[in-house]
Amino acid sequence: MMTGMEGRVAILRGINVGGKRKILMTDLKSMFEDLGFSGVNTYIQSGNVIFSNDDERNNTQLSETFEKAINKKFGLEVPVIVRSSSELEELAGKNPFYQDGIDINHLHLTFLNEEPTSENKKKTELLNYEPDKFIIEGKDVYIYYDGKYHQSKLTNNFFENKLKVSATTRNWKTVLKLLELSK
Repeated sequence: MMTGMEGRVAILRGINVGGKRKILMTDLKSMFEDLGFSGVNTYIQSGNVIFSNDDERNNTQLSETFEKAINKKFGLEVPVIVRSSSELEELAGKNPFYQDGIDINHLHLTFLNEEPTSENKKKTELLNYEPDKFIIEGKDVYIYYDGKYHQSKLTNNFFENKLKVSATTRNWKTVLKLLELSK
């Protein structure tokens, strides 16, 4: 739980998946502390770092700082997306698929590093992969998977390729836990 300044979450893309691009969470936590951040904690092995931010850098600047530090320390090119606790709270409240009776195991959120161009957004929104559904909202994509994530065409790579932005995806349980931990 954060006190005073607003909590933030750094969400790393593509680490510790299938035994590749391994980064120990203890090492990642130490790196954030070495960069001067406080209240640093990690959540699960997929690369979620909760921290306090008391400087003037915005999310994009923080992402760039973390990407450079990860490259320097671990020798890996790892995209990082940063969101504040208040942004996560807003996202959680706006999920159009998060309704009474819904099994949250079918819900995911793809975080985009920037808002896609209106042209790329419109082209992507025309695509239909029913029964899976998605809604692009600013720098985020809400997704409902009728089946399993790995069986859908609506993958992280799909959204990166179609929207031409960097992205990383988390299941809804993880999104809610990151919100809880960042408060």
